Amino acid sequence: MKTSIATVSISGNLLEKLEAIAAAGFDGIEIFEQDFIAHDGNPREVGDLIRSMGLEITLFQPFRDFEGLPDPLRAKAFDRAERKFDLMEELGTDLVLICSSCHPAALGGIDRAAADFAELGDRAAKRGLRVGYEALAWGTHVNDHRDAWEIVRRADHKNVGLVLDSFHTLARKIDPETIRRIPGDKIFFVQLADAPLIEMDLLYWSRHFRNMPGEGELAVADFMTAVMATGYAGPISLEIFNDQFRGGQPKTIAKDGHRSLVALMDDVRRAEPATAKTAPEMPARANVDGVSFVEFATRGREADAFEAMLQTLGFRHAGTHIAKQLALWIQGDIRIVVNRETTGYASSAYAMHGTTVCDIGLSVCDANQAVSRAQHLGADLFKQPVGPGEIDIPAIRGLSGSVLHFVDASSALKSIWDVEFNQMSNEAADAGLMRIDHLAQTMSYDEMLSWSLFYTTMFDMRKSPMVDVVDPDGLVRSQAIETPDGAFRITLNGADTHRTMAGGFLADSFGASVQHIALTSDDIFATSAAMTEMGFKSLPMADNYYADLAARFDLDPDQLERLKAGNILYDEDAKGSFYHFYSRPYAGGMFFEIVQRQNGYSGYGAPNAPFRIAAQKRLMRQKGMPRM
Repeated sequence: MKTSIATVSISGNLLEKLEAIAAAGFDGIEIFEQDFIAHDGNPREVGDLIRSMGLEITLFQPFRDFEGLPDPLRAKAFDRAERKFDLMEELGTDLVLICSSCHPAALGGIDRAAADFAELGDRAAKRGLRVGYEALAWGTHVNDHRDAWEIVRRADHKNVGLVLDSFHTLARKIDPETIRRIPGDKIFFVQLADAPLIEMDLLYWSRHFRNMPGEGELAVADFMTAVMATGYAGPISLEIFNDQFRGGQPKTIAKDGHRSLVALMDDVRRAEPATAKTAPEMPARANVDGVSFVEFATRGREADAFEAMLQTLGFRHAGTHIAKQLALWIQGDIRIVVNRETTGYASSAYAMHGTTVCDIGLSVCDANQAVSRAQHLGADLFKQPVGPGEIDIPAIRGLSGSVLHFVDASSALKSIWDVEFNQMSNEAADAGLMRIDHLAQTMSYDEMLSWSLFYTTMFDMRKSPMVDVVDPDGLVRSQAIETPDGAFRITLNGADTHRTMAGGFLADSFGASVQHIALTSDDIFATSAAMTEMGFKSLPMADNYYADLAARFDLDPDQLERLKAGNILYDEDAKGSFYHFYSRPYAGGMFFEIVQRQNGYSGYGAPNAPFRIAAQKRLMRQKGMPRM
């Protein structure tokens, strides 16, 4: 499988683009004419530069408004084509993309267009070049790949073929299965782009909202499966127009693009086994059975205060590490590790972020397979020295340089807690917390697509629609990603401004990854009472919230009073109900959430987020923000 990307897909000047594309692992590039024109090197120098980086020029594009023109415009179009053929020879590429005409003078007619391409094919053949024709979704006369194919078929020239673009097909809701009727050797090139489902002008949608396969909602995998069924064996390329990407980091965007192609072609290989040779074999997405542990890097008085808070949540100190300053705190199936080390990775994380979640352990069926897939998808491995008696657990880097460890759900790695920790005999009261419901990661809004792609390509997880969370000082976008059985849930919260609580946390912590952890109770009222007995102080909610709750839901007055007494919030959906309350903010804006889901409630209490944020900000403004 040869991977490619159009230079227009990422930001920067041509040299910056090429460096990012090469570093990401692509085999080639589509050189976008505007990028070439803006560069100060001549065509031969540009071609040599590209090849010196281990890349090839898979396509030169775009050539616009060619077919169906009356004279003298027709003659001028052929003259333009000859000049571009000169340029292609200097660059060292043999394929040009011609998109369907939008010229106001263009005339319709399949045969007229076919005749133009037959003549252009003759001219290209004399130079050893090829011509690819693409149907733009907004083309004046040709806006459907089936019509473009008919033109190519009637042109009947070996140097004229079809270029397919997933956006142009799927945006017009054309069945991708129709592609299976096209001979694979007549498909010269394939471009891929995804997009969110938005009802708007096709051209504007295309120019501003495309994204990587897997980041949007188009049936790109179905499209590509149909393409590969034809026997197509050429490059698989990305052509992305996205305002966010134009201002992003070239290396990050290029890396995401390569990851999206590798994951997509793995999906295609599994859906269409006959195409297996076109994509490298790698393990399937890892099944995550839940969170094995969460590790906090902390130090001194902050660590003391954090452990004191864990006690008020009902956690017990269950063990100390055999060689390091690590304490294990347990309740139900929840394990929290408190790391006070002054050297190594955790110490660096503390120096950067203050008290922070530095490591998350994910319980998976096969840790080695999980890390193998991650490597295929370009993830950065994490390694640190393993001391005597310690177990080497596979790990990769996550958000903001944090670590994700893969813990085998059914192997000896489960005994890490017995092998590496001296067990404590003391017992403590239990507040009824059972497991981790979800983790909430905070990032800049620009990073959300990247990290949703990370999770959904690495693991068997699905995205929920993005929702807007209203902060008194701005807007935060939130997207939930979870496994099919809900065993592992994560919410990505994207902040645009430091004035929001999420943005403030991001700024103050210098990019810490996890802002809050939600813990599950099977009886939230009993848990609330037990934690209060242990000295826990919940986030106080305004009386106005409960007055509104009484108006919105048919709640029993006694139940409403119990909610109010415990500062417990409430929501419900078509399936069930949701109860949740919060700790007060600590360590620069982190917090815990206690939740109870009933009867299949699938949300995260989003309608309550504005009131929770307002309550947190009230408290922080009144008392400032102590570290703990």
